Amino acid sequence: MNTNGNLYTFIYASVLVIVVAAALSFTALKLQPIQEMNVMNEKMQNILASVHIESSRDSAHQVFEKYITRSFVVNAKGEEVQGKKAFDVNLKQQYKKKFENRELPLYEATLEDGSKKLIIPLLGKGLWGPIWGYLALDEDYNTVYGAVFDHKGETPGLGAEIAKKEFQIPFTGKTIYDDKGELIGIEVVKGGKAAAKSAEEYDKHGVDAISGGTITSKAVQKMIYDCLSSYKVYIEENKK
Repeated sequence: MNTNGNLYTFIYASVLVIVVAAALSFTALKLQPIQEMNVMNEKMQNILASVHIESSRDSAHQVFEKYITRSFVVNAKGEEVQGKKAFDVNLKQQYKKKFENRELPLYEATLEDGSKKLIIPLLGKGLWGPIWGYLALDEDYNTVYGAVFDHKGETPGLGAEIAKKEFQIPFTGKTIYDDKGELIGIEVVKGGKAAAKSAEEYDKHGVDAISGGTITSKAVQKMIYDCLSSYKVYIEENKK
């Protein structure tokens, strides 16, 4: 065959493309279980972090099994859905459904002192992409025990600060219901307590927004309220 001809060039390029594609597909298939395991471990770490339990990727599964003593799925009526695994629920898909058709995951942690915490997964939309997290409630199903947030593409140094403890820690101790028993979530206030409409309400339900990251901060506020609203029936039927 003429190695300088068009036919040779075409055959050579075709074979090269097929070989490279096959190699990439083989590599992707080999790496997929590892990637899925990393995603699962990171999810476990975040769930544990919402109740102030630290873990590494290597220890996440063992620690998760120790402290997360119950995981289940509920529907819009607050009823437990049998035969469903909380860890397998895709939140993004569920929130695309009508409210009455959603099946949403919940986790219950039992800590060293015997106290139980309800962990609610969160999903929302930030300035540049999805944001997510976990909100842990104390046994009264009203007081926040801990919170963890993360993002896909928020601005470094601004909205991306939602993933740092400095933003997350102040949520602890806040309450999601007002004195009248209405669900209000947590208000993220630009300017902090000094800028709040009521200092008393801020102390109960408010945290500081991120300086320069107000849009993402408010997105966290909306995410918390919207997601809690989906679990409202279950929370109110079970809170003390």
